[in-house]
Amino acid sequence: MIRNDALPNKFTLYLRRFYYFLTNERFSKKLNYDWHQTSNRFDIINKIIKNKKFKSYLEIGCQNDVNFSRIIIDNKIGVDPQSGGTHKMTSDEFFIQNKDTFDLIFIDGLHIYEQVIKDIDNSLKILKENGVILIHDCLPSKIWHQTIPQTHTSWNGDVWKSIVNLRTRKEIDTYTIKADQGLGLVLKRRNKDILVHNIQNFKKLIFKDYYTHHNKFMRLIDEKRILEVIN
Repeated sequence: MIRNDALPNKFTLYLRRFYYFLTNERFSKKLNYDWHQTSNRFDIINKIIKNKKFKSYLEIGCQNDVNFSRIIIDNKIGVDPQSGGTHKMTSDEFFIQNKDTFDLIFIDGLHIYEQVIKDIDNSLKILKENGVILIHDCLPSKIWHQTIPQTHTSWNGDVWKSIVNLRTRKEIDTYTIKADQGLGLVLKRRNKDILVHNIQNFKKLIFKDYYTHHNKFMRLIDEKRILEVIN
């Protein structure tokens, strides 16, 4: 879960929350995820790297190298415009100048749907055969964790909408791992379970949609099944 480097003060957050409540969506139900009972993202990433014998890793959004510094692999690149990584630039700038391909790409940058889906699409272009894309913060527990703009000190953003988008694509096989705030798992292969749903605009999905169609939208898997799914 992201804690914004330029986090607004609590008064501003409450004002934003009140405005969102008045102008967007009023929904109080929440999902009961306990992330303290699951593995950390870096342990899961390292497990995949070891199992698949991966050699190259790209991380989008490094934020003080909290995750990046823990990844064990021969070659790794981290991209962040503010702190951490190896390339101090935006993901858009990186993808324009990049010539490399990668075995595993971890996306944890700006947690707004439009940017997340752009980062995913750009990552798919440079993903090696049989490579893996992971996306952080895909399972917000309550409405205030996913509002745009941020209205809570703990914030996932609306990353979850990008997973719903990918679930409808025939050439992408997408899951969501129930661990560490929700890890989207994207594989460049035939979609084995295409989401059929009358969605006109993914950005306009609301938290009630996510809550109501949670299992169907997100295609949840337990972390114990990760290696089974990717192999």
